Amino acid sequence: QVQLVESGGGLVQAGGSLRLSCAASTRISRFGDMGWYRQAPGKQRDLVATIPFGGTPNYADSVKGRFTISRDNAKNTVYLQMNSLKPEDTAVYYCNARAFSVTYWGQGTQVTVSS
Repeated sequence: QVQLVESGGGLVQAGGSLRLSCAASTRISRFGDMGWYRQAPGKQRDLVATIPFGGTPNYADSVKGRFTISRDNAKNTVYLQMNSLKPEDTAVYYCNARAFSVTYWGQGTQVTVSS
């Protein structure tokens, strides 16, 4: 069973930075796409950023220029560097991995940005 464990969330002031990590229980090279999604209270889960194996990252317009996704295949970990955080970035952030037709999710990590 594949497990994805997120860490790095917390409370930060607007303009601050956080780095989220997603550690996989298996080689992430088996996943074509890995990414981060977020869900604010009362809203749907939205894509934040994805990164294909050996490909170009993709970002939601709302985070372009502020967030950077990366994957370290040797450490089986995906990262999300978040800079210039805004209160509207407050949400639970979920790690996602896809292999063929199977999708895996982490349990989520809370990010709260105070104004």
